[in-house]
Amino acid sequence: MAKRKISNPLALAVLGCLYERPMHPYEMAMTLRNRAKQESIKLNYGSLYSVVESLERRGWIVSRETEREGRRPERTVYALTKSGEVEFFDWLSELLGVPVKEYTQFEAGLSFMAALPPDAVVRLLRERSDLLADEIKQMNEYGAMVSDAVLPRLFRVESEYWQMLREAELKWVKQLADEIENKELSGIDQWAEFVEQLSQQERSE
Repeated sequence: MAKRKISNPLALAVLGCLYERPMHPYEMAMTLRNRAKQESIKLNYGSLYSVVESLERRGWIVSRETEREGRRPERTVYALTKSGEVEFFDWLSELLGVPVKEYTQFEAGLSFMAALPPDAVVRLLRERSDLLADEIKQMNEYGAMVSDAVLPRLFRVESEYWQMLREAELKWVKQLADEIENKELSGIDQWAEFVEQLSQQERSE
């Protein structure tokens, strides 16, 4: 699979907004915020304008007209081109259909956790569990307030996905902490010995 020329999810959001209708960047930002898309796509105005310029250079969007409201600065309205529409559908299909390896910060931390003493890792994992539980509780409270009449499920599926990941992570993190604490994790004896050797070296220096 060839590497995509633009992979910033914010570019996908811009293409998606313009697939609905022509908009100026400020309207795009407000549309995304009103739909709470900033929860799944990192959104800031500086990056948005840079993305718009990049998409225009590639011919995927085109400036259609400028608008001015009162004494506000002129705003350029952009529209999706045919090639931009093709790119949007191709990219969206790829995201939905093709699993990819995503490098998370937590995964990076796990790969080097043996540098810390086992009891310290247990404490940190317990702290993470508490934070995850709080986050899941907030998600549940929000979900209880939002009915299909307020916001159809179609527009909440990404939140469901995020919550499912959090719940799975919480279960796994708790289990890992228990296994380390109960000395059931294979390799923990070597881990403890390694950390102790490092500690002795530091004390002798």
